[in-house]
Amino acid sequence: MGRVLARLAVVVLFASFVSGCATTVSNVGTIPAAPLPASSGGTAIPDSAVAAVVPPGFISFCVRFADQCQAPQDAPATITLTSDAWQTLKQVNSAVNAAIWAEDDEKHYGRAEYWTIPTDGYGDCEDYALAKRKQLIGAGFPEPALRIAIVITPREARHAVLTVDTDKGDYVLDNLNDDVVAWNATGYTWLERQDARRPMGWVSMQPPTMVAANANLPVGGTQPASSVK
Repeated sequence: MGRVLARLAVVVLFASFVSGCATTVSNVGTIPAAPLPASSGGTAIPDSAVAAVVPPGFISFCVRFADQCQAPQDAPATITLTSDAWQTLKQVNSAVNAAIWAEDDEKHYGRAEYWTIPTDGYGDCEDYALAKRKQLIGAGFPEPALRIAIVITPREARHAVLTVDTDKGDYVLDNLNDDVVAWNATGYTWLERQDARRPMGWVSMQPPTMVAANANLPVGGTQPASSVK
């Protein structure tokens, strides 16, 4: 109970961080699908060594879904991208995108931020990502290889996606695109994501000089990043 209260205190402390998502657009034609690479040596997302502020919505989610926020210490942080694994990633991405209707947390739950696994067919970008992550964990994918990330879209909107670390590079499952794409084919600016080494930790994907500049920006805000006060 003490641990739960401590986590909830962190939620209150960072309650000023507003969550939201970019507008849902399925099958974005300008983003090429990433074919299954023929060999290893793909590109991994360059995480920095700087810890990032954990999104309060993620902390609250882990209080309610503890089984989704813990993994064996020896669980691998990278998967082998076989043809079967690739097909599973594509199927889960498109199936969850089709099963959930986009709706922001304020309208859905009457609060600015509420990360959850949808059960009523409605959710925002974090919820899509968490639902995909849950299905992939259930399919046998190791949890540390499935990492939620916060990005800025080319339209300067805050957004959340699911990244998958593989031996052929990092790939993205996104509610804005039914294709699974390489992280560097999205056109996104990458801000932060879960730390594969610590289930409750997050790490910056920005150079250290940029971390302080981004520290006070809303996580996943529905407003364009340029308009955030």
